[in-house]
Amino acid sequence: MRSTALLKLLKTISIQSLYPDEILIVDGSRNDLTKEIFEQNDFKNVIYFKVSNEERGLTKQRNFGIERVSETMDIVCFLDDDTILDKEYFKNVINVFKSDNNITGVGGIATNENNWNENTLGYYNLKKYITLEGYHVELGQRHVLRNYLGLGSDQLPGMMPEYSNGISCGYPLTGKNYQVDLLIGMSMSFRKKVVDNIKFSTYFEGYGLYEDADFSLRALKYGKNVLATSVLLEHHHAAEGRPNQFKYGKMVIRNGWYVWRVKYPKPLFIPRLKWNLIAVVLILIRFTNVITTDKKKEAFTEAIGRCFGLLSLIFNKPNIVVKKSIEYF
Repeated sequence: MRSTALLKLLKTISIQSLYPDEILIVDGSRNDLTKEIFEQNDFKNVIYFKVSNEERGLTKQRNFGIERVSETMDIVCFLDDDTILDKEYFKNVINVFKSDNNITGVGGIATNENNWNENTLGYYNLKKYITLEGYHVELGQRHVLRNYLGLGSDQLPGMMPEYSNGISCGYPLTGKNYQVDLLIGMSMSFRKKVVDNIKFSTYFEGYGLYEDADFSLRALKYGKNVLATSVLLEHHHAAEGRPNQFKYGKMVIRNGWYVWRVKYPKPLFIPRLKWNLIAVVLILIRFTNVITTDKKKEAFTEAIGRCFGLLSLIFNKPNIVVKKSIEYF
């Protein structure tokens, strides 16, 4: 349901310095506006699929696409339809994989969401800033509050601590690759051996919040994930196709619990306590946003959804089924 956004993305793919050998479009739209793009434009190497109701949903559609990737492909790239690519995007993705055979997952950086700046002063308040290699980034409200409450993470961005709830502010644009646990679905690429052996979990039905975290955690079995600051794009959040705020709030809690337990199936008492305390703190922040933001209804509805999600974990925890993957030789 994002035909306009998808067309913008395809135009930035059409001018790539290294053009993809295959572009799979898996369309879950409930109308034909996306299909009309390919009737009115001629994009090279595009294979278009319109899926049925039974196959609709982010994780189902990604698995649908994976099953149809040509055997001759070496790298499989996933992109959100509301992204715009730097001209060297695919060239730099390939170069990162070539730089280290142990790299099996590569994520990109959204430049319009990257808030790192070069240091002009000393940024030593570690509760408010992260500093790295001559750069700093100011942490958001929720991270600052968690730090003052002793609930913050001391790990670098993209890593998942024992109580989950890490930092997702990316990295400064140094041109380097930074090893991470988590890649973001808007821009992630894997060696084909990864997608041949694992699939996206159908637990994340519909919108699929955190399905990318789940997949990238399980992909660590085959090598390491890196966030590549040479792999650049823009991410413009399209409103179409997103869930209502109550459902979103519920998914934040329940899906967040799920991916936490994928990496840490049996956390100790302190990590369990911290995870739950952070969930409560974030709920309280969303309730205060009813006063502090213009989107009062959205903040209140999301906060109620988070409350419902947290309470539901007492009686109905998600079942985590990680199927044994086929070993790749």
